[in-house]
Amino acid sequence: MPRLSEVITALENLWPAERAESWDAVGTVVGDPDQEVTRVLFAVDPVRETVDEAVKLGADLLVTHHPLYLRGTTTVAASTSKGRVVHTLIKNDIALHVAHTNADTADPGVSDALAGALDLRVVRPLVPDPTDPAGRRGLGRVCELDHPLPLRDFAARAAERLPATAQGIRVAGDPEATVRTVAVSGGSGDSLFDQVRAAGVDAFLTADLRHHPAAEFMAAVAHSSLALIDAAHWATEWPWCELAAAQLDEISDREGWDLRVHVSKTVTDPWTAHAASATTFDPLGAPN
Repeated sequence: MPRLSEVITALENLWPAERAESWDAVGTVVGDPDQEVTRVLFAVDPVRETVDEAVKLGADLLVTHHPLYLRGTTTVAASTSKGRVVHTLIKNDIALHVAHTNADTADPGVSDALAGALDLRVVRPLVPDPTDPAGRRGLGRVCELDHPLPLRDFAARAAERLPATAQGIRVAGDPEATVRTVAVSGGSGDSLFDQVRAAGVDAFLTADLRHHPAAEFMAAVAHSSLALIDAAHWATEWPWCELAAAQLDEISDREGWDLRVHVSKTVTDPWTAHAASATTFDPLGAPN
């Protein structure tokens, strides 16, 4: 039965903290290095729902993709939502470890898991890590489909393969355009538009696409058939939990730890419902 410090060392080997962005907050947030670990839960968000799930499961360690305190804090009072998370974790002897941007750029990382969920073949990183001589680490992935599909069919594949959310899948582009190559990036991806254009792909699947950046991107590529596919942030990153759990399972088997590793299926996407727009639209009297 390993100590927390041993499990954390294994996780840090998978996702070294020094590979996180300078603004990020990764690593162990809560936990006694000497406590024993028998059960681990992976989740996207360190929120009340996943912490309660860890308590019910009897987990000793919760590993999340998103940080608990990304911008710092002056209090962990239980009267705040994040303070309540800290109190619940400590009261139940549950450690919390975060792998965020260091998991995004890992080999394999968040976008590899996203590509795998969509049955895509990874060709290369979208934004290579210059410190990786093998050229496998980096942000996002450039991928190929096993056979070409119309954009509408590829979007339907994404809707089927990714976890269901209220948002579903949004598409910008000609639904009948042929998709052979796709760039993917788990989480917010509109900062990568320049790299996507340079990659020469047919479509870019990511999350959190905003009106103005998306509109400007589509105007800039109007001469091509390059399309945007916008999924929910949580849904694009959840496949990493399954990948990460499998990686820890493999380490546990190799080390003889006999860990029980679980993946949370609790939907922590903040949007809870979706109302489809009417099929007809009368612009008279519509607000600006």
